[in-house]
Amino acid sequence: MDDQLQKIVQPLLSWYDANARVLPWRDNPTPYRVWVSEIMLQQTRVEAVKPYFERFTSELPTVAALAAAPEEQLMKLWEGLGYYSRARNLQKAARAVVGRYGGVLPEQPEELLLLPGIGEYTAGAVASIAYGKPAPAVDGNVLRVLSRVTASREPVGDLSVKRGFAGRLREIYPAGRAGAFTQSLMELGAIVCVPNAAPKCGECPLSALCAAHAQGIEQELPVKAEKKKRTVEEKTVFLILCGEKAALRKRPEKGLLAGLWEFPNTPGRLSPQQAADWLKALGVSPVKIERLPASKHIFTHREWHMANYLVTAESAAPDGAAPDGGLVWADREELAQTYTLPTAFQSCLRQFLSRN
Repeated sequence: MDDQLQKIVQPLLSWYDANARVLPWRDNPTPYRVWVSEIMLQQTRVEAVKPYFERFTSELPTVAALAAAPEEQLMKLWEGLGYYSRARNLQKAARAVVGRYGGVLPEQPEELLLLPGIGEYTAGAVASIAYGKPAPAVDGNVLRVLSRVTASREPVGDLSVKRGFAGRLREIYPAGRAGAFTQSLMELGAIVCVPNAAPKCGECPLSALCAAHAQGIEQELPVKAEKKKRTVEEKTVFLILCGEKAALRKRPEKGLLAGLWEFPNTPGRLSPQQAADWLKALGVSPVKIERLPASKHIFTHREWHMANYLVTAESAAPDGAAPDGGLVWADREELAQTYTLPTAFQSCLRQFLSRN
């Protein structure tokens, strides 16, 4: 038994019982609801996830419903959350669960790990929270808590460090309270032993047990590798209007934002004359070209710096496609209900939606 970490179990559970936030996925924590919430919470704030989770589980309440959902519905439900491969992997895994397990997620972490998009953290979360298994779910919040409690200077980005902490946790899981213990560690890291700010040691149930606090080195931990700088990409984006409709096109099925819809765009910052030439090559005859405010969007490893143009075009082809066949024309209702636009294009979308 790990004596150093064993001491945190009861104080942490008592604190969690009294202080746990009310979150929609904690109400009726079925394996499906736990799984969906954990995938949504990857790289995304809790407050942002809440309405998405409610809408998603309302429209797709079961594994079978998710497996059978049309792609456009799935992408629309995910619109704005980003990291869209998460949604696609959710559906791939749902189809595998329907095929292999009759629509019920397996209980064991080893089986969960075989499903698309499920790594060690998510497998541990589902197994412990939904099934009560002593399966650690070690994410950044948990690593921060454990690094500080133990005053560990091992780099938390190393997989061996994460697995080492997971092994130590596995030894101390309390019988009958696996889900609460997993969530108590997550919760403490989210609201008390916080990232990017001074930890709230005065509110922490583990302050008397925390080696980093005793040494006064809380803010030196955890040790992380230096982040790589993001690549900056210049783009020119076109809001092309024809009557009450805007031109869209679909992105390639592989790569960044794969298979989603976008406003037509091209690399580089084009001058108005270059923009007119590019539009004509696309098959659009511009009547008027106006500059819109520039915008920026930050991805994990890159930034888009965008010059935006508002283009008034001649009438679209009768079938709704531009002459090159690469565009479709969508009105406000279709953009709201049918087509999924990534957040990167929200600046132009707002311009379109705000027009009389």
